[in-house]
Amino acid sequence: MMEYKDYYKILGVDKKASQEEIKKAYRKLAIKYHPDKNQGNRTAEEKFKEINEANEVIGNEEKRKKYDALGDNYKAYQQYGGNAENFDWSKWTSQQRRNRQPYTQEHEGDQEHFSDFFESIFGEHFGGFSGSGQKRSRVRPGTDQQATLELSLEDAFHGTTRQILLNGQKINMTIKPGIRDGQILRMKGKGGSGQHGGASGDLLITVNLVKNPVYERSGNDLHFDQKLNIFTAISGGKINVQVFDRTVKVDIPSGTDSGKIFRLKGMGMPVFENPSTRGDAYVRMMITVPKNLSAREKELFTQLQRLHEEKHH
Repeated sequence: MMEYKDYYKILGVDKKASQEEIKKAYRKLAIKYHPDKNQGNRTAEEKFKEINEANEVIGNEEKRKKYDALGDNYKAYQQYGGNAENFDWSKWTSQQRRNRQPYTQEHEGDQEHFSDFFESIFGEHFGGFSGSGQKRSRVRPGTDQQATLELSLEDAFHGTTRQILLNGQKINMTIKPGIRDGQILRMKGKGGSGQHGGASGDLLITVNLVKNPVYERSGNDLHFDQKLNIFTAISGGKINVQVFDRTVKVDIPSGTDSGKIFRLKGMGMPVFENPSTRGDAYVRMMITVPKNLSAREKELFTQLQRLHEEKHH
């Protein structure tokens, strides 16, 4: 039993839709279900073939007239209680190549074919011929293209602009603060060109952040080491700590150990989705030992050592 296909329903248009409306609906669905964007998805692949078949019929004036006449007769037959298997298809089927195998062809890596319904009614292969005998050109969206962009952590912190060269074309791009390593930026319409009126693909840019010698990034937080002289570590005091865009004073309690970590709230990386919000910075104090001490300084340290030992004995 042959299955009747409702091409208007497949493209989501009304039976009275204009050719422009049909063309617009087809382009939208072709981009959504194109194999390049749905690799390995068999459902999308079948849907893509189905919408191409529908467009081939109702997007062509001559085929559409024949299809509409068939549809009207088929629906009238059903309304009078007729069964689909008893419908007289012979009045509508094409006599062209009726005994051959369904036609298939390789096109840009995608294997496509028409359904038995189409083959029986029109007897033509996919991407066949219009009523004037001229080969019809199918609308095909362009493919997405890949690129990489290397940025410093400073660029990621402040945001930046870059100009990249693609296929001889200069493309200016603005990068917001907070961009992450490995993040993919999509520039719509900057990929491969579409065919026969199809929309251009997108440009997908993968960001690589260069390792910074001072700051280590973890999510939106920053981690780094800060030198702390032994005198401040023992007696306490204030020190200046620099993080990209500002310097802040940090209170150091007396008796601070080497390796102690201080949290600087809101001094980390900007959040890409909301650059006015920032992560935190975590600074680890690394006590430094003074070099080139004078004889008097060494003597005082020796006295301090004796006092400390006497205190603990």
